[in-house]
Amino acid sequence: MFDEQTDSVQDEGVEGAPPEASATEPASPETSTTEPTVSADPKERRKQARSRHSGEPAPQRSPEERAEQRTERRSARAASRRAWRASQRRKRAGEPREPGRAAAPPARDHGPGRPRVRQGVVVSDKADKTITVRIDVARQHRTYKKIVRSSSTLHAHDERNDAHAGDTVRVVESRPLSRTKRWRLVEVLERAR
Repeated sequence: MFDEQTDSVQDEGVEGAPPEASATEPASPETSTTEPTVSADPKERRKQARSRHSGEPAPQRSPEERAEQRTERRSARAASRRAWRASQRRKRAGEPREPGRAAAPPARDHGPGRPRVRQGVVVSDKADKTITVRIDVARQHRTYKKIVRSSSTLHAHDERNDAHAGDTVRVVESRPLSRTKRWRLVEVLERAR
């Protein structure tokens, strides 16, 4: 009874198919019309690639051929990494995605011959010609996109004892002036009330 049912199913399903293909045999990857879905997950992509592999060994290659294919693969991956990093930089800068327009290089905070400049609030002015400045930083977390707030303190040289606690000041990097002082006061931006 079971054989009769399978035979009838095979006869019905084989009408338009070639004689060697039957309903019980799986379709070969070349003849299947449905393409496998491309997953964004690298693990899933590797799994699908392994499942499509026929099991046949790759042809023998000389060491030079292997090295050449490896360099091609590496350069292609490097190019895709460069493109991805450039798009990430554009996203962070908020630039529109125009491939023809060359973006100007971002203004650098500091570099060779250009000292760092920081803005902060004076925490203490008790020491003579020295102020303690708190630098508050709010940045977005790289992965979780949450705003992370942090602060650091530094000692700056204030020659005229101009700044007082609570003032907002701008300081610039300088040569070491004492054991802890590597900054000096440039200007008082806002006085404390």
